[in-house]
Amino acid sequence: MAEPAPPGGNGEGEEAAAAAPQRKKRRVAGGERHVPPPRRLRSGVSFGAEHFAETSCYVERGLRKVRPYYFDFLTYCKGRWVGRSLAQVLGAEFRARPLAAFRAAARAGRLRLNEEPVRDLDTVLKNNDLIRNTVHRHEPPVTAQPIQILVENDEVVVVDKPSSLPVHPCGRFRHNTVIFILGKEHNLKELHTIHRLDRMTSGVLMFAKTAEVSKRIDEQVRQRQLEKEYVCRVVGEFPESEVVCEEPVLVVSYKVGVCRVDPKGKSCKTVFQRLSYNGETSVVRCLPYTGRTHQIRVHLQYLGYPIVNDPIYNMKAWGPERGKGGRIGKTDEELLEALVDEHRSKQSLDVLGISEEDWNPSTGSKEGGNSGDCRESVDVVNGHSCPTEDTKDPERGEIPAGLQSCDTNLGTLENSKETASCEGLRGSVGEEGAEEKDPLCPECKISRRDPSPRELVMYLHALRYKGEGFEYCSNMPPWARADWQE
Repeated sequence: MAEPAPPGGNGEGEEAAAAAPQRKKRRVAGGERHVPPPRRLRSGVSFGAEHFAETSCYVERGLRKVRPYYFDFLTYCKGRWVGRSLAQVLGAEFRARPLAAFRAAARAGRLRLNEEPVRDLDTVLKNNDLIRNTVHRHEPPVTAQPIQILVENDEVVVVDKPSSLPVHPCGRFRHNTVIFILGKEHNLKELHTIHRLDRMTSGVLMFAKTAEVSKRIDEQVRQRQLEKEYVCRVVGEFPESEVVCEEPVLVVSYKVGVCRVDPKGKSCKTVFQRLSYNGETSVVRCLPYTGRTHQIRVHLQYLGYPIVNDPIYNMKAWGPERGKGGRIGKTDEELLEALVDEHRSKQSLDVLGISEEDWNPSTGSKEGGNSGDCRESVDVVNGHSCPTEDTKDPERGEIPAGLQSCDTNLGTLENSKETASCEGLRGSVGEEGAEEKDPLCPECKISRRDPSPRELVMYLHALRYKGEGFEYCSNMPPWARADWQE
């Protein structure tokens, strides 16, 4: 999700992870603020030895890499699928791959219906049929910079999250996530997500160890009692005086994770204070008072001072002014296509959290839900469980809305303890740099350029979280020093 908020803020989207699922707004008297009811608590996020054993990781040229592995994705038959053949459903709703690919998967025993191998794609689906698809899963590399544990006690675990690392399994990421690394390498399991950070954002990240602690901090979140502070480096000479931006932010695409200022967006407020200027770029303190997706990044872009290396909001796709003042000169569809094309030309689609076969221009904009109501989908075909980090936390119990596979419930997948269970497929991954190819895997046919460790850093950092009875801070990142030069 994104950046957190300061005195009275919900965090830039990631605090939505600690809030209740989206509900209709309650009308309140003028001057009053509606406090949402307590969220429904669930057990902590827990993955066990069987999950950690799916594959292994290694470090190469400053990158943490995951060896490709086989993995099962499941979905129950939707109401609109009842009475239609499996071929019709796959062809209409999972168009990232041709029907011939599904026929090949069926012949290889990787497509199952109610746990029986699919022999005929003309099989008519019935209500509650369970479809299982085994895929050869590839995860993008992340920085090899280790997760630093700032605080661990009986109540919380607080870490300094490196840039490029998602908080929990989502999209194309599973083993290259904070949750998996803490569980597998630090034996820290059953953690409760309190808030989240964008994948490309570094800094302070808190987890509760018990439901009681999670509930207590959640109450502070709901009452807007948490103080949060970010620091970033932006293009140009930022004004010396305090700058307040209250432009509403609208979600353009959940899949790509793009927002912009728009009158139809959700109200928000960010306060900015310049800390230093080195003649080319400025270090800025950011205090978001609301929790909208990408709020800090969008507001900085609107003001004409985008984050120096922001892979979304400081791109040529936004036009000659890079979106300053909301001047883009493109429709949302044209903007998304331009962003994808720009990253495609640089072989950096992984930065957007999508692969080539994920991208469908006809469904790229407003893939589901309302603006600001970012939800998840699970693609039974490709295994991409959330379009962007800036979404509701699946461990909080939100019901996913559909993108490619529509309303598949991520909870169903986790509750089923999904593992790489396709018989005869385990152990087919080779040693470092010599992974065996899967004949049915489109990813295995593609040669991708590895990003450099520098490309996996965005100059936006969660510096401080303060609430009743606690305050957690990290060190300033090297790029935030006053005398730092690119």
